[in-house]
Formats: sequence, structure tokens, C-alpha cells
Amino acid sequence: MKLSLAIVALALAVPATGFAQDSTAVSSSREYPNTFSSGSANISPFTNKSKRFNDWAISFGVGVPLVQSADLTSIKNGNGKDLFGYSAYVSIDKAITHAFGINLQYDRGETRQGWFNTKKDAPSNASTYQQVGARTQYDAISLLGDINLSNLFRRVDNHSPYRWAFHGYAGLGTLAYRAYQKDETGDRMVAEVKPFKLGSMFAQAGAGLKFKVNRRIDLEGRVMYAITGDDEFDGGGDKYSAINQREEQVSDNFFNATLGVSLKLGKHESHLMWHDPLQEMYYKLDVLASKNQDIEVCKKGDLDNDGVCDDWDRQLDTPAGARVDGAGVALDTDLDGIIDLYDKCVTVPGPVENNGCPIAAPNSDGKTVVDSTTSLEGIEFELNSDRILPSNTPILNNAVNYINSSSGTYTVIGATDTRASEAYNQKLSERRANNVKDYLIQNGVQSDKLNAVGRGEKDLKYPECNPATKCPEWKNRANRRVYFEAK
Repeated sequence: MKLSLAIVALALAVPATGFAQDSTAVSSSREYPNTFSSGSANISPFTNKSKRFNDWAISFGVGVPLVQSADLTSIKNGNGKDLFGYSAYVSIDKAITHAFGINLQYDRGETRQGWFNTKKDAPSNASTYQQVGARTQYDAISLLGDINLSNLFRRVDNHSPYRWAFHGYAGLGTLAYRAYQKDETGDRMVAEVKPFKLGSMFAQAGAGLKFKVNRRIDLEGRVMYAITGDDEFDGGGDKYSAINQREEQVSDNFFNATLGVSLKLGKHESHLMWHDPLQEMYYKLDVLASKNQDIEVCKKGDLDNDGVCDDWDRQLDTPAGARVDGAGVALDTDLDGIIDLYDKCVTVPGPVENNGCPIAAPNSDGKTVVDSTTSLEGIEFELNSDRILPSNTPILNNAVNYINSSSGTYTVIGATDTRASEAYNQKLSERRANNVKDYLIQNGVQSDKLNAVGRGEKDLKYPECNPATKCPEWKNRANRRVYFEAK
């Protein structure tokens, strides 16, 4: 076959370079990040410029083909000797991922089979006993899938040199050949198949072991098995000839053992087929593990020792023992201006001169009562729930102590926000009030000192929150509450 066939095929194989692997390159384009991204600056368009690895290579090599399954074989075909041919290949290799690629390959060679080497003279009675020699000159073009089995199955750590890789190959192509047979009468061509014909299709599969010499060069030993699908490839002549009637198989197949070199193309340091994603992860973990960098928090310290760093503490002189919120401000549950640390009535507002408790005045009987305008607040509920939250327990326990120390009676009032229907909110507020009342009674308050009332959405702490307006959640939460009023 003329060499122009290979040149044309290789020219047709060069694709447009319009693809890229994942990249961590940061794009300076104004389009990235955009409203369709996660907001990360670590985004770049999927173009050839964003590639991190080389993914093209050119491979070539030489080898020895051996006809194994045929009427005339290369392996001890009656004479006890093996007949070795020669072969050469060149391929363009494209890595799609770190574990899969596609190769366009051109093979050229000559197999030798039969009773003797056709380069030598034939025995005088070769045709009489059908002890002929044969050779087949072939050209093949095939598209092979390349699976990097090492990357697919092997898991390496960051200490591995990772210079060996086991590959598997399989694909289809077109096979053109001229088969010659020789006996004592001479050497003659007995079969010819042109390329790109229906009968010229063949398949081949095999495995190879690669060694990475450096970032540019790989060495590979490969064994391929070609299935011709043709009973005339071995030079036995017409498929109905006496020689081709010896064996029942209808496909002459051969091994091809080669040793080759791959030249990796591109400007990057690493080729995609030599990259295991776990290697990069292990490397980064080792870098982090060996990096001695202490994370410094609370650079300015915590001068008031309230557990909130001074960097974001809004109250730098919190008294020792006071409970604080996330901003370092001492808690004042009843909002009477006296922090809970010094407030004797945590849940009931009162003046400073009475330690945060309401001032009691004598009635006509000489007993002290609490001002009827005094209210106990601070018990809030989740949406659509009447369950007393654990965070309310300290407030309720303080209420138990205060009510037991008072001679008055109290109304436990439940309220809701404006979401849901008015009838539903009314029942929900009643359940909330009754749950709080039951808790107080179970913890020592006399039942005749308490009465429970539900006011639903008619008693809003923030009246501007109505079904027609959208209030912030903290206002809705404040409306979902239970509080106390002295009778």
C-alpha cells in the first residue's frame, strides 16, 4: 500500500483544539464571576487557554507480529520453528480525562508464516505436501480507546514516584494487505484487500506498560491482538483452497508485540494521563500538615473576661459574673435598665432604688400589692408552637419566686403574631397561656394566684405587624409571647 494513505489519514485526525480540563485559574474577565456562578472568583470560561495539563502526544514504535490463529501460522507451523515478521506504528494520542483517551494509529508491517521463511528457498516437494511458506504485507488504520488502568484502579499517596502506568487498548479500523505464497515453483501474490472496503474492517485489543522517562518522553511495551475477520490473510490462497480448508476458523488473527516512544506535546509541566487527582489532594494535605501556622484569635484579648473578644465586644467593662449576649452586652431580661446580675426581679421591671423590683404600696387592708400596670415579659415561642423552650426556664423560675413572695394574683396572658387565621391564633394563645400557668403551678405557685387568658393576635407588642405588612422575624417572635399582669 502506498504511504500516501497513512499521510491522508493522519491529516484527517488533527482536531480543533476547543476543549479544556477543569482549571483553578482565576479569570480577570468582567464576566466571571457572574450571577449564574456561586460567587467564587475561582472561575474561568471552559476554553483551551484554561488547561492545566498537556493532553496531546505523538507515539511511534517497532515490533514483531506473529500469526497465531490461521491455517498457516508463525508459531511452529509444522517445522518446529517460529517465523518472525516486522512492524511499525505511529499514532496521534488525545487524552480526554486522566483515565481515558483516544488514539488514531497507523500500522505497517509484514507477517511471515508457514513451513519456511520466504526469504529462503522452498523445499523441492513443498507443493506436494502443502508445506508452503507465506508472507503478508499489511497497512492498517484504527481508532483505539485508551484506558489508563493505573489511574482508574490504583490509589497512590504523595510519596509514590508514580512512573509506571498500565494501559488497556481496544478499537476498530480498516486493514489492507497483500498475501504472498511460496513453494518450489516460486513466490506469487494469492490475496489482496484494498483499504476502506466493507471486507477490510478489523478489530484489535491489547495492553501496554508505560514508563515515564521525563515530562516529555514515555517508553511503552505493548502487546496487541488483531482480529482480521478474513481467512485469506495468512497467504493460504482462496478461502476454498486446500490449505484454507485445514482449519475451521474463518478469521486469521495475529499478535503484535511492540516497543515504542511517546512524545508528549504542550507547554505545561504535567500530562493529563500521568495525573491522579488524589496525588494533588495528598500533596495539599501534606503542605497543610507541615505548615506551622497558628491561627491567632482575640488579638486584643478579653479584658472583662466575659467570653467575648474585645475585637467585637460592645461592652468592654462587663461586671464579673454577668451573663452577656453575643456582642458582649450584659443581659437585662425585663428591660428595666438593671442588668440581670443586680436585678432582684429579673422578669419584672422595677426602679433602681428597689433593686429592679416593682414598688408595692399598702391597700385598705394594710397588705402590699403590686401596681396593676406591672407586667412580666420575656417568654417567647416558636412559630405555630405552644411548647415552652428550655431557654425560658430561668425566666419562669424567677417568676415563681416573685409570685410566691407577692400577696397579689396574676393573669397569664398569651399572644401570637398575625400569621394564620384569627380563630387559630386565639386557640394557640390560650394553649400557650395555659402551658405557662401549668408550669408555674407544678413548680410551687398556688393555683388560686393564677388565671390564664388568650388574646390571640389582638394584643400585639408591635401593632404595625399586620397581615398586610411584612415584618422582620424578630418582631414576629416578640409578638409570640406570654406575659403576666397583676390584678
